[in-house]
Parts: sequence; structure tokens; C-alpha cells
Amino acid sequence: MLLDSNLNEIKEGKRITAKGYAVQHKDDTFKPFEFSRHTLGESDILIEILYAGICHSDIHSARSEWHNGIYPMVPGHEIAGRVVAVGSKVSKFKVGDYAGVGCMVNSCGECEACKASNEQYCERGMVATYDCKDYCHNNEPTYGGYSNNIVVSEKFVIMVPQDAPLEKVAPLLCAGITTYAPLKFSKVKAGDKVAVAGFGGLGMMALKYAKQMGAEVFIFARNKNKEQDALKLGATKLYDTTDPKIVIERFDLIISTIPTPYDITAYLKLLKLGGEMGIVGLPPSEVDPKIGAQGLIFNAHKKVYGSLIGSIKETQEMLDFSLKHKIYPETEIISANQINEAYENLTTGRAKFRYVIDMATL
Repeated sequence: MLLDSNLNEIKEGKRITAKGYAVQHKDDTFKPFEFSRHTLGESDILIEILYAGICHSDIHSARSEWHNGIYPMVPGHEIAGRVVAVGSKVSKFKVGDYAGVGCMVNSCGECEACKASNEQYCERGMVATYDCKDYCHNNEPTYGGYSNNIVVSEKFVIMVPQDAPLEKVAPLLCAGITTYAPLKFSKVKAGDKVAVAGFGGLGMMALKYAKQMGAEVFIFARNKNKEQDALKLGATKLYDTTDPKIVIERFDLIISTIPTPYDITAYLKLLKLGGEMGIVGLPPSEVDPKIGAQGLIFNAHKKVYGSLIGSIKETQEMLDFSLKHKIYPETEIISANQINEAYENLTTGRAKFRYVIDMATL
């Protein structure tokens, strides 16, 4: 349970003390860390974090593989918990409600993107849940979900029903929305042929959503180790990309969840005329795959686009859709002192499911 001292801090208008697990530099391992969050504003809510998913993005960020990270760093942007305090002007939540926080905790609210409910594309830049300077709070660094609490504006909090399985809701707030958004953007419908490149945590969610939307789904993976898993979840076929003899379909949409180097043009060739490729996987900067003018021109009238999570409105829609159809990630619950082990398993390919930290073990 949340310490009574936090409630006293709110009454006295003080910063909110917190504890979690952090790395101090890019080569560090996770260790216990105490810190504080900004005071509870009139439109903020204080959430006691019950579960936090581990996303591959957390690993990239903790190891400064995309950019130089802000340290000490407390990752985690797949957060599910219970509301324990609300600001005076909060209207969506009350104490005792379940709530979720995803990849962003604020934006400017004034630009064209924000006004169109596309906060993730804020022209000033969204305020990420961790590893970010929060320009809404004096540029202090944000700290994520590997912790016991979080203070967030209610505008950036997702409503979670009381009967929802919180340990499965948490990873939906990144893995779910990241794959749901491009499927909706490309208007996937019954009868479409959809391919999912990469079959980790994101790939599994893309398969489940596309199947529910009525598509026939195919999987591309580096081996056939997960073939039975893919078929059991409804895939028509799994293609081993290392097999030079494979005969391949043509697709209406390809969703790439691949977080390592690969040839984008090779996948464009597999699209039908007018087909689309949505890229959600983000490899480290030094091995970021490229596509040149020839790759585009000689695969003409096919579209390739990137997709970055989803808006708050779309994330709520995704969660409601997921709960209605019981679409959840395959999860494994771990204790807080197993984060380092989980990172090792994820980077060596030994992880089969989405790791979710039980914050009662903090």
C-alpha cells in the first residue's frame, strides 16, 4: 500500500516521494532508487503502481541505444494501478479507480496535432513517461513505472474497469496501442492479407488484433521456433526469413515490429500494388535500416509509413477493444529484483512472453 507519508505530502503541498529501480548509466544494472515526483496539481492524479510491463524500448533507452539517456533512469511506460489521490479539478477519476499510463504524460496542448487528439505528434514534442525533460514541470526529468507511484495529469491517464486483469492491461499501454494504431490507420478489414514481420511481444499483439479485425495473417520470423505459437494464435503460415526457398504471398499490409537491422525494400516487394507497410519496430541508431529512392521508385505505388504509439483517445479505444474481445499479451509476472534477469532474457532471445513487474514486490 502507498505510504501515509505520501498523503501527508499532498496535504502540505510537497513533492511526492517515490521508490523504484534505476540505472545510473548505460552500462549499469538496476538497483533500488529513491526519488521524488512533482507536487499534485489541481488536474493531476496520484496512482499507486501495481504492475509495470517491460518493453524492449526500455532496454534501448536504458542502454542509450537511441540517444544519450537521462540518468539516473527509471524506465517503464506500461503502467497499471489504483488512484489514491486526485487534484481539486479532476473530473474523470476518483480515489479507488483503476487507471493506466502509457508512453506519454503530457504535451503542449496547443498545436495542431494536440488539438486533433494526436498528442504523440505534438509539435513541441510529447513529454515521454521517462527519459525526458518535462517542460510542463520546470524541465525536470521524468521517471517511469518501475516504481511505486506516479503523478500524472488526468488528460493522459487511461480509464480501466474494476474487473480488468491489471497485469495484462499494463503491457497493452505500449505493446497494444503500438500495433493497434497502424492496423486502424490502414483500415484493416475482413479478407485483407496482413503480414507481421517479427514475432516478439509486438508481433503477437499485431497478430491477435488483425485476426479480430477479420484479416488473414502471416508471420515472418528469423526461425521456426515460435511456429506452433503463431499457428495456435490464428496465423495462416509462418515464414522463416532465413530460408531462401520460401514461396511468399502478396500482402495488403505489412506491419514491421523488427527491432534489429533488416532490409525494408525486401518487404516492400511483397506488397500488392497499393499496399502499405507500417513500421513500428525501432532498431538501435547505429544499425537503423534505410530505404533509398530506387527502393521506392522500383516498388512504386506502395506506401511505407512509421507509426508512433497512439493518441490518448485511441489508446482508450484500444483498451476497450482489447477487454471486449479478451485480447491480451502473453505475460510472465516477475518480482522487482528480477528486472536485470528479464533484460538479459530479452536481449538474448530467451524470453517467450511479455515480462510484467509485480510492484507489490518492490
